[in-house]
Order: sequence, then structure tokens, then C-alpha cells
Amino acid sequence: MSTKTHARRARGDGGYRNRGGDAWELKFAATDPASGTRQSRYVTFKGSETAARAKLRELVKTADDGAFMAPARQTVGDLLDAWARALNSVSPKTSERYRELVRLHIRPHLGDMRLQALRPTRIEAFYNDLRCGRGPDGKDGRRALAARTIGHIHRLLVKILSTAERDGLIASNPARRAERPKVERTEIESLSETQIREVLTKLRGRPMFLIAALGLSTGMRRGEMLALRWRDVDLDVAELQVQQSLEETNEGLRFKAPKTRYGRRTISLPSFIVAELRAHKVAQAEQRLALGLGKDGDDALVLRRPDGSPMLPDSVSSEWRRAVVSLKLPKVSLHALRHTHASVLIDAGIDVIQVSRRLGHSSPAFTLRVYGHLFSSKDAASAGAAEAAMLAVLER
Repeated sequence: MSTKTHARRARGDGGYRNRGGDAWELKFAATDPASGTRQSRYVTFKGSETAARAKLRELVKTADDGAFMAPARQTVGDLLDAWARALNSVSPKTSERYRELVRLHIRPHLGDMRLQALRPTRIEAFYNDLRCGRGPDGKDGRRALAARTIGHIHRLLVKILSTAERDGLIASNPARRAERPKVERTEIESLSETQIREVLTKLRGRPMFLIAALGLSTGMRRGEMLALRWRDVDLDVAELQVQQSLEETNEGLRFKAPKTRYGRRTISLPSFIVAELRAHKVAQAEQRLALGLGKDGDDALVLRRPDGSPMLPDSVSSEWRRAVVSLKLPKVSLHALRHTHASVLIDAGIDVIQVSRRLGHSSPAFTLRVYGHLFSSKDAASAGAAEAAMLAVLER
């Protein structure tokens, strides 16, 4: 196969050739830091020819700027630095979480390793250290991580190493071939009918009441409830629009659009929560009048501080935990209100597609992954009902 040459540059030559399919060998000149001489470098790249040319231009420019590091000398830490600089396609909250996992776990254990020497067995040993509470030095004494947390680290490591594979720094992604600790399926937190009544009765007249009532009635996420505005609520037709969510980052509060188009949805409201929202709206108006703040604007939040500013999501969760202890409520998280709503829907015979849409899940498949065991038990009950019906026919 013939070699296609890239346009010459004043400070070095570059070229590329196809190695079969979408694999390309990129050749360019870079200065060796040890000898100071210009030497040919070769990088394998996967993608289209147009993408290969673009990558070659990038490598040549990097080499001209003196910033190119030969893949053989790159460490996992170098890759982490490059990945962090390019991390701009996720929300600030997700970015914070990614950086935290890298800083606390990935970099201390793997950062000094040569990137091309990283193997699945080394990654599996890393996961085992995390599970057993061992530090980078192999000594015990660290907090052992749950399999679910290690799963989050694994998915992030796959994502990061995929950028190295894409750029031809490694032939394949070792994290994809590494096994991680199996996450044992646990029952989701939810409240029984008796517990729902207990929660609402004990919270009546307290700040957390409406949040609990709204969560149980709609299945909305914490951030969605705290971002709900009165303009998105129509009490006359008993429905509300989920348009945005509120998240808390190190930089402060941020309103954001739903992750997927399914997150932006219409939720019909039961008469119970309609009545509670009407009373809440009147109480808010009276409070603003007493404080001399005037009439609410069109963008006023449904759940807010007395001055109209947003409530802090983390503070709301903390207040929920305090209420659980002080009022001796069932020991579940605030997110359990959403799980409870889903469980009630499933128990009522609502099909998975409708449940998925009401919860704002990305797909019914995701709903089944979370609540599949509830649908299974419901299906078993359906089989019993069908059997009873058939026996009734046969006995006629």
C-alpha cells in the first residue's frame, strides 16, 4: 500500500499511511529532550483519513512547540493531566466528581506507571486494593470502598484510557478487559403505605412537609423539586412541567436543563398535592406581604427561602436526615421518596413505559434495571390472577 505524505512544514516533516481499515501510522519529527536532536516519531491512530490528517497536524504542532512526549515515556499521570485539561463536555457537578475520583484514587495508585505498561491485571490489583482498604504503598488502614464506588472508578478509568486509545498512545484499552468487583443487588429504599402516612403526619407543619409530599406524589428528583417555578405549575389542570434542575457545586448553585429530552416532562398531579400547593402558594404570598417584598414574579420558585432565593440541595438533604432522627421517621434517604413513588406506580399496575416517562428516565430499559424485581413480583401476581380466571372458566 502506498504512503501518502503530509504537506512539509518548516520545522519538520510529517506523513501518514494506512495500515488497513481505519488504522493509520502517523510519522513526524520531534526533538529528543535527551540529545536535543530531531528524531522521527511514529504514532498509531484509529479513525477516518480526515481525522488522521487532523491528528497529524496536531502532533506536528505539539512537536514544534516542544511539548510532545513519546508514548513510551508517558505515564498514567501525564494522561490524567491531559484528560483534565480537556474535560469540558460534562456538567460542573460531574466534573467535580470525576476530578475527586482521580485525585483520591486513580492518581495515587496508578499515576506513576508508564501508560504503555498498564495491564488489566494491574488494574484489577488496584481495584482489590481499594476494596481491601490498602493505600498506594500496599499498607492497610485506608477506608475500604464499596463495590459500587469501585464500579464508578472503573467506568471513569475506561473513559480516560479510551482517549489514549483514540490518540494512538496505547494499542487497546486495558480497563475494558479488567474485571471489577461484582455489585450485589440490594433492595431499593422505599416506604410502605403505613410509613408514608407516618412520614406525612409527623412532618405536617414543618419545612420538610411539602418537599416530602411533592416527592411522594410526583417522583421528582431533589434538584427538580428545588428548581420548580410557579410558572411551570398549572393547578387548575393539575399538572406541572419539569423544565430544569438545581445543582450545588463548589462554584455555587446552578440551574441546568435535564440531561436527556425525557427529563423534560409533564407530570399529572393527584388532588392531594394540588390542595397542598394551593395552600403553600397562599402562605408564600402572605409571608412576602409581611416582609414587605411585594408580589411574586413569574419566575418565583415553589420551594425557596423566605427571601425568594433557592434552597441549597445539600442543606435540604441534611434537614431530611435531622428530621428522620428527631421525629423517629423510617430511616431512609430523601431519594427514597422517588423510589417509593415508583413502587406505588408499579404496584398499581402501571406499565414500565409510563413509569419510565413519569420518572424522566432515559429509557424503559433503565427503569427495568432499577425496578425490575418489582415488575417481576407484579407479573407473578398477574400469573396467579390468570390462573384463577382460567379455573373459574373450566369449573363452569
